[in-house]
Amino acid sequence: RENSLYGEKMTKKFVIDLVNNGYSIISGLAKGIDAIAHKTCLENDGNTIAVIGSGLNYIYPKENYYLYKEIGKNGLIISEYPDFVKPIAFHYPSRNRIIAGLCDSILVTEAKNKSGTMITVKYGLDCGKDIFAVPSEACLDSGCNKLIKEGAQLVETIDDLK
Repeated sequence: RENSLYGEKMTKKFVIDLVNNGYSIISGLAKGIDAIAHKTCLENDGNTIAVIGSGLNYIYPKENYYLYKEIGKNGLIISEYPDFVKPIAFHYPSRNRIIAGLCDSILVTEAKNKSGTMITVKYGLDCGKDIFAVPSEACLDSGCNKLIKEGAQLVETIDDLK
């Protein structure tokens, strides 16, 4: 939710490269890296899917209202909850399960050790998905570095995803 400038830069770089190579972007419409990924995808005429942890008529977070509307026009928004269900903390692991299930593989450009992204990765591993991570600076609460230490493939360019 609170991304660094480096995380933003790397997310934009990878999203542009992925879109230019015909990939769709799937994320959770959360603040930070999720929103950056969806927005960059749309700005580059890519396909994006937002999986949300509330009903379709309950936009959360409110800061992403316009992004939500744009994805609704030019992408896809999905939820497993009825229309006016408010976001509740225990909905998000379920949302992350759906994200992991929809993806061919998971690329983590920035995450904290305890984050929804790490939950998505766990679900992805349970499904046999390939996990890729962009390295971060040392001595930070870096989920990416933890993932690399645990066997995720380190990526620096799109060529590393092949």
